[in-house]
Amino acid sequence: MANDSVIVDGVKFVRETTGNRHVVVVDRGWIFAGDLTRENGRLLLQNAVHVFKWEQIGFDGMLKDPKSSKVTLKKLDQPVDIPQNAEIFSIPVDANWGV
Repeated sequence: MANDSVIVDGVKFVRETTGNRHVVVVDRGWIFAGDLTRENGRLLLQNAVHVFKWEQIGFDGMLKDPKSSKVTLKKLDQPVDIPQNAEIFSIPVDANWGV
């Protein structure tokens, strides 16, 4: 499950988000983003995109600017259904991330 906060020098910072949209990194390096629901040991991503690649900006740059010309996202026509134990980590993002 995603960690929505970090503590730096004793100060807790919480990421502000709207909705339940997440970037999810799964086993074998696949990366998806979508409106996340966790249920019955599964992750379901609605309104999903596949993060196909990013170049020269790093993972954090891709998170900050998914519409960059250095990021390739592929819209998926169907939801993505993932076994929960395949999740490496997820990061909450704004509701319009990647759409």
